[in-house]
Amino acid sequence: MRILIPLFLLTSPAQAWEFSPVPICTLTHTEDAAEVTVTFDHSTALYAISVTTPDGWPSAPAFSIRFDGAQPNTISTTRHKTDGAALTVSDQGFGNVLDGLQFNATATAFTATSAATVSLDGAAEPVQRFRDCTTAPIA
Repeated sequence: MRILIPLFLLTSPAQAWEFSPVPICTLTHTEDAAEVTVTFDHSTALYAISVTTPDGWPSAPAFSIRFDGAQPNTISTTRHKTDGAALTVSDQGFGNVLDGLQFNATATAFTATSAATVSLDGAAEPVQRFRDCTTAPIA
């Protein structure tokens, strides 16, 4: 049994928040409930968040993200798009989203009929690196 536990841990999907500056500023996180990708493209000055769930997102008039923890907040929009299993929102400002990801314990993405909650454990440092990337001069 002791041998199986480390083997299981090595074969389980990573659940860490990860940052990459190339090809564009990208923050990712994957859990069973959802895969979250946040991007910033210097060439368009647009931020985007995409939440992909195993069951997909039904069409809905509004989309929200609720952040629970030290700085709770709920952000809603009607400017979202669904494409199969992914729901995406793009905008020129993402301060509230980044604050929510960086300073809280969980994030729940939801519509009127669907929801997915992810842990924000370990998100603070990658979110800060993402913020730094968005303000870095373009070489």
